[in-house]
Amino acid sequence: MAEEADHPPARTHTARADTSQPAPPTGPGDEAPLVRRDTRRGIAVLTLDSPANRNALSARLRADLAAGLAAAMADDSVRAVLLTGAGPAFCAGADLKEIEAERAGRPPAVAAPGMHELFGALMEAPKPVVVRLNGPARAGGIGLVAAADIAIAPDDITFAFTEVRIGVVPAIISLPVALRMHNRQLARYFLTGETFDAATAAAAGLVTVAVPRADLDSATESVLDGLRAAAPRALRATKEVLAGAGAVPPGERAAELARLAGVSAEYFASDDAAEGRAAFLRKRTPRWVL
Repeated sequence: MAEEADHPPARTHTARADTSQPAPPTGPGDEAPLVRRDTRRGIAVLTLDSPANRNALSARLRADLAAGLAAAMADDSVRAVLLTGAGPAFCAGADLKEIEAERAGRPPAVAAPGMHELFGALMEAPKPVVVRLNGPARAGGIGLVAAADIAIAPDDITFAFTEVRIGVVPAIISLPVALRMHNRQLARYFLTGETFDAATAAAAGLVTVAVPRADLDSATESVLDGLRAAAPRALRATKEVLAGAGAVPPGERAAELARLAGVSAEYFASDDAAEGRAAFLRKRTPRWVL
């Protein structure tokens, strides 16, 4: 049964061969990991692989996802992360059966980061994180979508913040979700728990785009190729700029503009910028393109 709650504390290029990086087994009995890892032309692909409970955010899955994300951030050959799911759902939210067992004195056998730590790691990741939804998302699963930089959804899936309907509060996910969704839609769907479709999610800012399922792979690859064409240092700095954009209060904007002018000047004077200009003027591909 799906677990549906927030859990408190194209450019031409030379293709590279894909490399597989299977995650090591975790948990008792050397169980198979619940997040599969692969690397495809500089993109670390993390696939939630617990379809029996609709990829609910159990302790094992959270631990595997955190480990995969950390490994991708530490790997200099990785340009960005793609997060997706296996099975009929992307993520159903917290594992309610596990929570019930924990409250009965049977804690999970695997130490894992809390939901707040997992969302924080995604939001603060120095490399871009892209979500490719394979199916519906509920409750805390939508937190993964909102915490990513870019989210691509097939237009036949649905979303719902189901917390209030089971007597809990979408507290942790309120931070990443509120940074994406427009206030009126946020209030409606948080307060009512109504199901809404991918087109509504896109119009509300929760996902970047909703596309026909037949176009999902091509839409995702278009975004990934864009990231493969970007200079890694510039990507990192641009993520930092985006994190502060729109959050500067009146009275501090002149100082912030001056600071950003310094950032701009630093990167225009960088070796990457020189390479980018040379590639543009000589009509060749920059050296960093994967």
